[in-house]
Amino acid sequence: MSQYTGVAVSPGRVVGTVRTMAPPVAEPPVGEKIPEGADPQAEAARIAEAAASVQKALTHRAEHAPGDGKAVLEATAQMAADPSLTQTAQGFVLAGGASAARAVWEAGDQVASMLEGLGGYMAERAADVKDVRGRIVAELRGEQAPGIPDVEEPFVLTATDLAPADTATLDPALVMALVTSDGGPQSHTAILARQLGLPAIVAAKGVLDIADGTEVFVDAGFGTITDDVTDEHRRFAEAWTELQKNPLTYEGGGIELTDGTRMQLLANIGGAKDAKAAAAAHADGVGLFRTEFLFLDREDEPTVEEQTKAYLEAFASFPGKKVVVRTIDAGADKPLPFLTDTDEPNPALGVRAYRTSWEKRSVLTNQLDAISAAAKQSDAKVWVMAPMISTTEDTEDFVGLCRERDLAPAGIMVETPSAAVTADRQLAACDFASIGTNDLTQYTMAADRMLGTLAHLNNPWQPAVLTLVKATCDGARAAGGDPEAFGESAAKPVGVCGEAAGDPGLAVVLVGLGVNSLSMTPRSLPAVAKVLSTVSLEQAKQLATAAVSARTADDARDAVRAGLPILGELGL
Repeated sequence: MSQYTGVAVSPGRVVGTVRTMAPPVAEPPVGEKIPEGADPQAEAARIAEAAASVQKALTHRAEHAPGDGKAVLEATAQMAADPSLTQTAQGFVLAGGASAARAVWEAGDQVASMLEGLGGYMAERAADVKDVRGRIVAELRGEQAPGIPDVEEPFVLTATDLAPADTATLDPALVMALVTSDGGPQSHTAILARQLGLPAIVAAKGVLDIADGTEVFVDAGFGTITDDVTDEHRRFAEAWTELQKNPLTYEGGGIELTDGTRMQLLANIGGAKDAKAAAAAHADGVGLFRTEFLFLDREDEPTVEEQTKAYLEAFASFPGKKVVVRTIDAGADKPLPFLTDTDEPNPALGVRAYRTSWEKRSVLTNQLDAISAAAKQSDAKVWVMAPMISTTEDTEDFVGLCRERDLAPAGIMVETPSAAVTADRQLAACDFASIGTNDLTQYTMAADRMLGTLAHLNNPWQPAVLTLVKATCDGARAAGGDPEAFGESAAKPVGVCGEAAGDPGLAVVLVGLGVNSLSMTPRSLPAVAKVLSTVSLEQAKQLATAAVSARTADDARDAVRAGLPILGELGL
C-alpha cells in the first residue's frame, strides 16, 4: 500500500485509474552549439518558424476551447508570438553560435527570471513563458509537446503541475480528479479546479511514483491518495458520483441552521459577467467585488465615468441586495504601471492596495467618486471596503473618505494579523469587516501563498489563522453593533470572502467563530448551504473550539470532519 498526502483544494472522492501527464520538455544540453558548418541565419530562422507553429496550434485549440479556456489559450498563443522571446533566442544563435533549442531555452529563462523578479501576478506569467519555451523546443526537436493524455475513458490525472494552456482544455467529463506534485492552493491549477468543481489536490510529493494505469482512491477533502482501494472507498466514491448526477441546489434567501439561525451566502465576483452568473446561482448578494480587474492590463487609470458604468452594470444583477465593493487591490501579484512600484524587493509586504493612496491619493478618491455615483443610480445596497488595512489610522482615514461621499456602510478587509488582533478598535472606527483568508493565512504563516513548497503552511485550517478569525469576531462583539442599520444584535458584521468560505467543513467553523456571512465562488453555494443546514449554532461553536485548539492544521480539519458525517455521505 502507498499513500500520498497533499493540500486539498477542491473536495470530492473518486476511484479511478491514474494517467500521468507527460513530463516537461527536457532541457537542451548546456553549451549546445549549432552543427559545424551550419548556417547561423538558417538556424535562427527555425526559431521564428517553430514559434509561429506553436502559436498556430494554440490558436487552433483556443477556437475549440470552452468558457474561460478560450481566453487563456489566446493569451498563451500571443506569448508564443512575442518577439522578445524569439528575438532574444535568435541573438544567442547569431552572436554565440548556440543551437536553436538551447537558445530558446536560455531566452525563456531570461524572460521568466525578469518576470519572477517582479513578483506576484507577473511571477505567475513566468510559468506561461516556460510553457511556451518548452513547446517551441519540442517543435524544434520534432517532439510531442507535453499535455493532458488523449484517452477516451475517465481517469485520475497526475502531473507535476498544469500550464494554463493545459488547464484551459481540461475536460471534466474525462478527468475525474486532479493531483499534482507541485503547485499551491492559490495556483492557476487550484483556482481552475474549484471553478470546475473538480476534486483536486496539489503539492502531493511523490505522487508521480504511482504507475500509469494504477487504480487509486482520491479523497480531495482530506488531501490523500492511496492505491489500496477498499470497499469503503468505493462507497465514498459512489456517494460523490450520485451527488454529480443529482447536484445540490441553493435557492437563495439565506440558509437556516437547525436552530433557526440564519446566514447570508454571498458570491465573489470580478465584474458584470460574474455578477450575472452569481445571480443565476441565487447568491444572496455579493460579498467581494474585485474592482481591480477593471484596472489590470492598462497603462493608465480608467476615468471616473468608465468606472461608474462598470460598477452600475455589476450592481444591476442584485437590486435590493448587498454588494460589497473592495477598492483597488493593486500591487504584489497585481502590479499596475500607473500606481505601483515594480522595483520593490518584497511587493507582498510593500505599498499595495489601500497603501497606494498614501502617495497617489487621486486613484482611490476617483474610485470612491465612481462607486458613490453608481450607488446613487442603483437599487443595490452598496457597501465599500478597503484592502490591506494594518492600523486604526488606516481605517479612520478610509472611512472618512467614504463619509465625505455618503458611502455607507464603510468597512475594512482583515488580511493582516495586526488588523485581527486590534479588531475591537478597528471596528469601533468602521461599520463592518470582511476577512480575506488567503492573505491572512499568508501573513500569519509568513509564507508566500504563490510558492508550492509552502503550500502546507498556506492552509486556512492552520490553528493560528483560525485564532485570528476568532479574534476578529471577538473584536466585533466588543465594538458593538447597530441592529437597525445592520440587523445584528450585539456585534458589528464580520464576513469571510476568502477561499475558506467555500469549504463546507470550514464554513461551519467560521460560523461557529462568529462570522455573519460567507462569500465564495457561486459553484460552492449549494454544498456549503447543505452542510450548514445540518448543524445548530451551538454545534458549530463546538466544532470551531475543537479546530482552534487543535495541535496542527490536519488535526483541526480531521476533528471537524469527524463531527460532520454529512461530508462523507455527500462524498465531500
